[in-house]
Amino acid sequence: MGIETWHIWIIIAILLFIVEIFAPTFLAACLGIGCITAAIFTFFDFGFKLQLVAFSIGTLISFFGIRPFMLKYALHRKNDVKTNVDALVGKIGTVTVEIDNSKNQGRITVYGDDWRAEAGNEDVIKVGEKVQVLKIDSTILVVKRLNNKEI
Repeated sequence: MGIETWHIWIIIAILLFIVEIFAPTFLAACLGIGCITAAIFTFFDFGFKLQLVAFSIGTLISFFGIRPFMLKYALHRKNDVKTNVDALVGKIGTVTVEIDNSKNQGRITVYGDDWRAEAGNEDVIKVGEKVQVLKIDSTILVVKRLNNKEI
C-alpha cells in the first residue's frame, strides 16, 4: 500500500501547522485547515476539482470565521510585560551626581544601576534627592523631582 492523495493533503496540513508555530499569525493554520478539508474529500474519492473547491472553502471559512476570533482572544497580548530599559519608566531612583541640564550633568541610581539623567522640567536636582523616571531618551533617563508626599 503506497501513499495516497489524501496522505499528501494531511502531510501538507501538518507542515503548515508546524510553520504556524513559528509564525503565529493564523495564516498557515487556515491553509492547513483547508488541506484537511481537501483530504476528507479525497478520502471519499471525490475528483481533483472538488478537492480544490473543498480546500478553498475550508481555507476561506477558517480565514474569515476562525482567524478573527483567534487573533482577538488567543494571540492578543493585553498585558505585555515591559522589560529592560522600558521597565524603568515610572520607577524611583536616587540622584548620585547633581542633575543640572545647563551643565549637561547628572546621574541617578535605579535598582542599583547607574544612569545618566536629565531633569524633565529644567530644575537643578541635588545629590541624594529621590526622582521618578518620566521617559527614556536613548541612554538618558528624563526624571522629575519627587516631593516627600510622593515617596
